[in-house]
Amino acid sequence: MSSIRWFSELGLEDVPLVGGKNASLGEMYKELAVLGVKVPNGFATTADAYRRYLAANELEEPISQILEDLDVADVTRLAVAASKIRSLIEHGTIPQDLEREILDAYRQLSISNGGIAVAVRSSATAEDLPTASFAGQQESYLMVSGGKELLNAVRRAYASLFTARAISYREDMGFAHMDVALSVGVQRMVRSDLACSGVIFTLDTESGFRDVVMINSTWGFGENLVQGKVTPDEFYVFKPTLQAGFRPIIRKVLGAKEQTLRFDPLEHRLVNEVTPADRRHQLTLSDDEVVALAQSAATVEAHYQEIHGTELAMDIEWAKDGLTEELFIVQARPETVHSQAGGELRTYTLRDAGTALVEGLAVGNQIAVGRAALITDPTHMDEFLDGDVLVTANTDPDWEPIMKRAAGIVTERGSRTSHAAIVSRELGVPAVVGTGNATAKVPHGTMITVSCAEGESGRVYQGELEFDVTEIDPTALPRPRTKVMLNVGDPSRAFSLGQLPVDGVGLARMEFIFASQVQVHPLALTRYDTLTKSVKRQVDAITAGYSDKSEYFVATLAQGIGTIAAAFYPRPVILRMSDFKTNEYASLVGGREFEPAEDNPMIGWRGACRYYHPNYREGFELELGAVARVRNTFGLRNVKLMVPFCRTPEEGRRVLDVMRSSGLERGKDDLEVYVMAELPSNILQADEFAEIFDGFSIGSNDLTQLVLGVDRDSEQVAPLFDERDDAVKRAIVMLLESAKRHNVPVGICGQAPSDYPDFAAFLVANGIDSISLSADALVATLHKIVEIEEAESVAVA
Repeated sequence: MSSIRWFSELGLEDVPLVGGKNASLGEMYKELAVLGVKVPNGFATTADAYRRYLAANELEEPISQILEDLDVADVTRLAVAASKIRSLIEHGTIPQDLEREILDAYRQLSISNGGIAVAVRSSATAEDLPTASFAGQQESYLMVSGGKELLNAVRRAYASLFTARAISYREDMGFAHMDVALSVGVQRMVRSDLACSGVIFTLDTESGFRDVVMINSTWGFGENLVQGKVTPDEFYVFKPTLQAGFRPIIRKVLGAKEQTLRFDPLEHRLVNEVTPADRRHQLTLSDDEVVALAQSAATVEAHYQEIHGTELAMDIEWAKDGLTEELFIVQARPETVHSQAGGELRTYTLRDAGTALVEGLAVGNQIAVGRAALITDPTHMDEFLDGDVLVTANTDPDWEPIMKRAAGIVTERGSRTSHAAIVSRELGVPAVVGTGNATAKVPHGTMITVSCAEGESGRVYQGELEFDVTEIDPTALPRPRTKVMLNVGDPSRAFSLGQLPVDGVGLARMEFIFASQVQVHPLALTRYDTLTKSVKRQVDAITAGYSDKSEYFVATLAQGIGTIAAAFYPRPVILRMSDFKTNEYASLVGGREFEPAEDNPMIGWRGACRYYHPNYREGFELELGAVARVRNTFGLRNVKLMVPFCRTPEEGRRVLDVMRSSGLERGKDDLEVYVMAELPSNILQADEFAEIFDGFSIGSNDLTQLVLGVDRDSEQVAPLFDERDDAVKRAIVMLLESAKRHNVPVGICGQAPSDYPDFAAFLVANGIDSISLSADALVATLHKIVEIEEAESVAVA
C-alpha cells in the first residue's frame, strides 16, 4: 500500500491517515478550488509510514520507556526526556521503499511547479480537531529544496511530535502519546517572503462575535507574526454584507511590522531583517486583496460548518506569492476557544482606578491578579510559581508549560493572533500583548493586576486591585414589549455589547468616535494649508499614511461607525451627528484655529445650526461622507441618523437639504432621520417636527436643563437638576401625544432611565416606544420594564 497521498486524493475523513492539517489541505484543494479558494498543491506521507519508520528503527519501546511515569509538571525532566526522544528519531534511517516514494513524489511536484522549493509541514492524527487545535505543537520547514534536504526535514518533522510542548499538550488533552502518529505534508512553496502572509479568524478573537473576518498581515513569511515578533496590519471585514456584494472593510489598523522574515538565496537560509521605514508605514494588502481573502475565508468556514453540522469558526493561514501575486490558503483548522464556549457572558469591572505600569492590546475580557514573574527564557521555568503573571518579551510553543500555570500573561511584542494571544485564549487567562516595554516597567516579584476589561487596550496596574465579576445568560433575560436599546460610543466595546439581547443602539455618539479615533478637527483637514507649522506637524503625525487629509477623516470615522453598526446588524443603530460644543471642538487637534470663544457654549454654536453654516458645513459634509461609506460601501443600512439641538423646523429642513446634496436623502435606501427632542421648541412644535423627521429621541439631560433653566455643568445649582421634575415629565407627555397623532416613534437616549428605575416606569406607563440605556443598567432595567408591563396588563384585565 502506497505511503503517499496527493492532496487531490484526501478529504477530512482522512484524519486518521494523514492527520488534521493534511486532511484539511486535501479537503480544500479538492472541494473549494471551484469556489475560488486557492490551495498550493502537494502530497502527504501517511500515518502508517511514520509507524513503519519507528518500527524499522526499533524506537517504540525506547520512547515508551522514556515517557513512562513522566511528570510533565517537572519542566526540567520534561525537557530532558523530549530531547532524548527527538535525538533517537532524528538519527533513524528511512526505509528504502518509503524514501523512494517520497523522492518520486517530490520530483513530480517540483517538475509541475517549475522546480520551486517546497514547504514541509507536520500533521498529527490528533490535530486540528474542533475540540483541540494542537496549533504550533509540531514543526514546519520552509524553502526546502533537494532530495537530501527533504528527507532530513521528514525526520525532523517526525521528531517534532515529541517536543516538550507537544508532550505536555497531549497529556493535558488526554491523548496517549503512542496512539498519535505523524504525517508529513510536502507542499509547493508560496514565496510570501517576497510579499506578505498572515492569519485569518472568521470571528472576533476577543468577543467571539461571529459576523466578522479578522485578517492579520505582515511582510515576509508569517513566523514572525505567530511568534509575536511583529505587530501586524489588521483588517476586519463584515461577513453578512460581504456576501451580499458590498465591500465592508470596517476596520484597518496599520501595524509596525518591525521585522521581515525572508529567504536568503546566497546563504540558503531564512533571515530576519529590520523592515525599512517606508514598508512599515505601508499597508501590506490592498482593499481588493482584503476582500478576496475574506471571501475565501467565508467560503472555507461555510464548507466546514456544513461538514461538521455546527456553527464553528475557522483559524486560517494564508500567504501571498510575490512571484505570481496570487493569494493562497495554506492551512485551515476549526477555532477551538469561542466555538466551544457556552452562551453565558461574563463581565469584569475594576472597582477603583490604579496606576498603570504598561499598556498594550487586550486579549480576552478578564482581570487577574498575581505576582509578576519576569522570565527571559523558557529554560528558566523553575523560577516560575503557579499563579504568577508571566512577563516576557514574546512567547513561542516552548513557553506553554509555563503559560498553563500562569494567572495572566504580559508580553512586549505580539498581536491578537500571536502565539501568546492564541494560547492565553485557549487557557482562559487574560493577556496584554504588544506593551513594548513590560520587562523594564513591571518590577519582578511585585503584585500586579492584569486588566483586559476596558475595551481594546489592556493595562497592567501596580498592586492588587479589587474587581467585580458579573455573569449574564442572555437567553435568560426577559424581553419586554417596549424596545430596549443601548447607548454606545466606544467602537472597541461594540462586538461584546452587540451580543446582548437588545433591540439595537438608541444612541451612538459621533463625537465620541471623533475624540477617540479621529482626534483632528475636520476643518484642520479641509483647510490644512491655513494651519500654522506646529499644528501641521501634529496633524501630519496623526494622519500618517494618508496623502489625502480628508480621506483620513472619512475613512477613520467610517470604520468607527461601521464597527458599531456591524456589531448590532441588522438591528437599527441611531447615529447622532456630532454634538460637540465649541469649547469641546476646540480641544481637537487644530480646533482652536476654527472655533469661536463663547461665554455659554452649552446654548451656543452647537448641533444643527453648525451643519449648514459656512464656517462648518464642509466639516459636516465630511461626517456625511463617512456615513455614506458605511451605508453604501459597507452595506450597513441599519444606520439611522439623528440631528441634535435642532431649534426650529426650518433649521431641520436646511440640514436635510445639506444631507441630500451629499447623497444622503431621507427615504432613499430606507434612510431614516430622527431629531433629538431636547429643547422646549421641540416639544411645543412637535407636530411640525414630526412632518419632516421620522422620529424623536428624547435627550433628557438637555431637556431638563432648558425646561428648568438649570446649567447642568454648574455645581451651585446641581441639586435643582432633576429629570423627574413634573415640568420635565409634562413636556415628555406632550411630545408622546403629538408623536402618536403623527404615528412616529419616540425613544429616549438620555441617562435618566439608566439612573432612575422610577423614571423608566413613568416612560413605559406613558407609551414610550424605546428606551436606550447604558450597558451597566441593562439587566436591572429590563426586569423593571417587564414588571411594569405585567402590572399594566393585570390592571387592564
